Amino acid sequence: MGAREVGLPDVVGSGSLPPRVTIWEVGARDGLQNESVVVPVAVKLEFLDRLAAAGLSVLEATSFVHPKWVPQLADAAELLAGLEQRPGVLYPVLVPNERGLDRALEAGVTHIAIFASATETFASRNLNRTLDSQFEMFEPTVSRALAEGLDVRGYVSMCFGDPWEGAVARSQVVAVGERLLEMGCSQLSLGDTIGVATPGQVESLLEGFRDVSRLAVHFHDTYGQALSNTLAALRCGVTTVDSSAGGLGGCPYAESATGNLATEDLVWMLDGLGVETGVDLDKLVETSVWMAEQLGRPSPSRVVRALAK
Repeated sequence: MGAREVGLPDVVGSGSLPPRVTIWEVGARDGLQNESVVVPVAVKLEFLDRLAAAGLSVLEATSFVHPKWVPQLADAAELLAGLEQRPGVLYPVLVPNERGLDRALEAGVTHIAIFASATETFASRNLNRTLDSQFEMFEPTVSRALAEGLDVRGYVSMCFGDPWEGAVARSQVVAVGERLLEMGCSQLSLGDTIGVATPGQVESLLEGFRDVSRLAVHFHDTYGQALSNTLAALRCGVTTVDSSAGGLGGCPYAESATGNLATEDLVWMLDGLGVETGVDLDKLVETSVWMAEQLGRPSPSRVVRALAK
């Protein structure tokens, strides 16, 4: 049953919201990297093509992290070699360091993302660096990427809470984020890696940054707060939201991290608010139902479950 058949709610705006939101789809990377089995390249390629056909214009395709750490994405070069890129669609990839950048350049990538930590413990566990020394790894990667004409996005993990350290000081998150922006990142994605944030925290953190227009948000739905946190961010001026088709994903380095905000749930809310995304919800639901079949389990997305009945 499609969205049109059940009848989308009347479009009613609410508060000060942007007229259009860019959805940064992370299902093929952040979603599939957390799977217990390796998804075949052919399935990944079809997944990406289906997502593009549904109207998503930014598809984070894969990661050049060392296969030892993320074996599910060890096929990154093969995937990019077989990818038929659709006009008007961006296919960024995640790179951890200069070696990852080398591989991305060899594959002809034009948009990359780097990932940082807002906390000492996660920097140690995820990057094998201290909170401060992580930038020694980023600086040559970013400078080289910019010199090669690439666009660079920065991710910051554990922005609202850390499973080892607890609450994270706003000043600490802002310091890490502003340093990445000053380094040359065009956009900064603030991640609620373990899904503990609430709307007031979101508003407070965003107020700490000098330029909200360069920020994106990345919420996990561990406590069911991802949509409410997203709405709070949009009211603060954010216009880019990360999400994952079907709610796929988590974080392999943080056991308490559950799935990402489901793209379908996000689109349903934005459609009802009259905020444009360019996404065909019915096609997106069909894609996530198909992917759930490939993975052998139902999608956790509420909208997918409602419309797939």
